[in-house]
Amino acid sequence: MAFEVIISSYGHHSVIILKDLTTNTFAEIYNFGALLNNFTSEHHGNAINIIDGFSSPAEAEEKVTVFFKSAKLSPFACRVKNSRYKFGENDYLLSKFALRGTAIHGLIYNAMFEIAEHFDDEEKASVKLSYVYDNEMEGYPFKYKADVDYTLNKGNSLTVKTNVTNVGDKLMPIVDGWHPYFTLGDRLNDYQVEFQSKEMLEFNEDLVPTGKVIPFEEFGSIKNFGTTELDNCFTLNFSECQPLCVVRHPGKKVQIEFHPEESYPYLQIYTPEHRKSIAIENLSGAPDAFNNGMGLKVLQPGELATFTTKFITRSL
Repeated sequence: MAFEVIISSYGHHSVIILKDLTTNTFAEIYNFGALLNNFTSEHHGNAINIIDGFSSPAEAEEKVTVFFKSAKLSPFACRVKNSRYKFGENDYLLSKFALRGTAIHGLIYNAMFEIAEHFDDEEKASVKLSYVYDNEMEGYPFKYKADVDYTLNKGNSLTVKTNVTNVGDKLMPIVDGWHPYFTLGDRLNDYQVEFQSKEMLEFNEDLVPTGKVIPFEEFGSIKNFGTTELDNCFTLNFSECQPLCVVRHPGKKVQIEFHPEESYPYLQIYTPEHRKSIAIENLSGAPDAFNNGMGLKVLQPGELATFTTKFITRSL
């Protein structure tokens, strides 16, 4: 077969490799957090891993909250102001992880997902990772199932699809997202970037939206990234042709393309101080959506919501 799924166990951790045997392109996924830890393909004779990941599942378990590298953002993305929100007639306080009093990056970033199924043939390799959140915290007393499907296709293409199902007996608020860091080697200053957006959400000092939207088209076409610093959220312009975001290393003649579906209308971009990678986060809702309602979904009991994006690496 042209594709293969390889599963290895390391104590209570599992590592899944989806591999294209024809090109040696592969994706490495941890069952811990359903993290994408490596996505390597060959370009001009060099193997390039575009994911800034961890050295092992054990390191991921120990250090995931340092930068939240590749973290699954669910049931909320980015921030919830003062860790508090109101849903229906009830007020809730989120207490799992906070930064300066503000809850960040959801509740299942360190969950141990189960390998529900996997498949390989001449066209693709895929794996489904599943986790059931069962009313585990007072601040989010709901029950839902998260199924994360990774599929490696020909052409260095990796699709990530998340199905969220309300398996409880009451209405449930949900936002879905990712927090991967991408790298093409060297520093961000050497990159070129493009993303299709015409507006940026205004943030306060706690990186929570104020409700205002600011015109922003600075990276509407490919341009040198240079010393640009971002920790901002943008609305994507789906009227433009895909890909909706491109990160390019002109010296190495390789680029990463981002193809989110309309289920991910927001793009959060963060440049860490080390400038060795860049966080590009597909989000279904804005930061603090539990309070501002921007992109918030409310699922009926038994209702399913699907969120899909795709990454492609390409030689130039």
